[in-house]
Amino acid sequence: MDKIPELEKVGECVWEIGPGYKQGMRTRARLFMDEDLLREVVEKESKSWSTIEQLTNVACLQGIAGPAIAMADAHPGYGFPIGGVAAFQAEDGVITMGGVGFDSNCGVRALATSLDESEVRIGLSDLMDALFKRVPAGLGARSLQLTEAQEEEVLVRGARWAVENGYGWDEDLRRTEDEGCLEGADPDRVGETAKKRGMGQFGTLGSGNHYLEVQVVGRVLDEEFAKALGLESGRVVVSIHCGSRALGHQVGADYLKVLDGAVKRYGIRIPDRELVCAPFYSEEGQAYFGALNCAMNVAYANRQIIAHRVRECFSEVFRASPEDLGMHQVWDVGHNTGKLEEHLADGHTRKLVVHRKGATRAFGPGRVELPPEYRESGQPVLVGGSMGTSSFVLRPTARAMELSWGSAVHGAGRSMSRNKAKRRFWGERLVSELSKQGILVKGHSMSGIAEEAPGAYKDVARTVRVMECAGLATRAVELRPIGNIKG
Repeated sequence: MDKIPELEKVGECVWEIGPGYKQGMRTRARLFMDEDLLREVVEKESKSWSTIEQLTNVACLQGIAGPAIAMADAHPGYGFPIGGVAAFQAEDGVITMGGVGFDSNCGVRALATSLDESEVRIGLSDLMDALFKRVPAGLGARSLQLTEAQEEEVLVRGARWAVENGYGWDEDLRRTEDEGCLEGADPDRVGETAKKRGMGQFGTLGSGNHYLEVQVVGRVLDEEFAKALGLESGRVVVSIHCGSRALGHQVGADYLKVLDGAVKRYGIRIPDRELVCAPFYSEEGQAYFGALNCAMNVAYANRQIIAHRVRECFSEVFRASPEDLGMHQVWDVGHNTGKLEEHLADGHTRKLVVHRKGATRAFGPGRVELPPEYRESGQPVLVGGSMGTSSFVLRPTARAMELSWGSAVHGAGRSMSRNKAKRRFWGERLVSELSKQGILVKGHSMSGIAEEAPGAYKDVARTVRVMECAGLATRAVELRPIGNIKG
């Protein structure tokens, strides 16, 4: 810790670095970590590519409101740290692709069921086979074939298009962030290459850390909140983790060039070329925002279609309708997003462009954006674990709105690069070891499974305890895996 004299502990699991750390910092940097997690970030990461350097670079950007924030699962990414949050004044601040990432609106959707673990265990092998076949996964996976006109509708309408075309239930939209459709999506701002790359990928998981996991409700720590979510101890849950696939990646790549031009055109000073940006209300800023909303809508539609196919598989294997199996949606939340939101800043309600990169929206009680059933309690925060470890559902607090723009962790956070993980772990061995623990894993690539080994990640239980310690959210439900599909 002595490496950063500007580092100060300002609360339980809350640390700040003052503007004196680096020339050009306009505000503080805030980290939500315990001492061991902080020590790992400060002492083990190289200075040239570290969470601290990236976070303090973000604090230099034009129009930033409040501190630049790193969550407990933070680690270096492209420009922004993954696990980073920053808000910018809409009027005089910027929007930056680095604050969203290449997988726009990657997120998690959770479906409840009325099935007990014992009932699912009997048919688990058949269920996993059905899911593996019905939900394509892996790099370049393709599925639902749409026309160009239909794809354009998805870009604008997101999950609403999917539900209107028979992929899901009306109630799913109410329990999806933004009701599954972001306004301001402009297909004309999405390049033809992005549209072509996205064609045929709706309803697919993709690769990397994306997964489809069959889970069991383990510990229930907040009975009231769990009941509101429809989650009971011993019942089976399905979690879907994926994003906007190749279309979102291409949108990110395309707009790096556009935003680089904007930096030069408007004379914006940036400490790292990976933080290319544009004034939010500039032509370039609005172009990226319009394309980004399209990509985020694609992610909502993608998870909606997958959820529909999951229901179909359960129905086939357990010979009952999804309705009779109680397969209601718990929530769907993104964690690679850039959104225009209203927050209290400097004593006034202001429009802010909130970037969450590997961080989950965690709106506490009272926010009008939430559906009636969650408005009093706050929205569920879905926190994914690493393969073979627990996941969590958190209950956000009003304090999260004050300290982190209503944001929390999204998962465990990598502690080891993918290349290093492949050198250290063997996919076949991991599958065998997890099978002995009662977790059935199916993947399209053994090297991909090795990349996602639990040992390549931080302890997710620790990251959520930090959220609790800092007062951003409380643990409500722990979910343990019994089946996992990887790309």
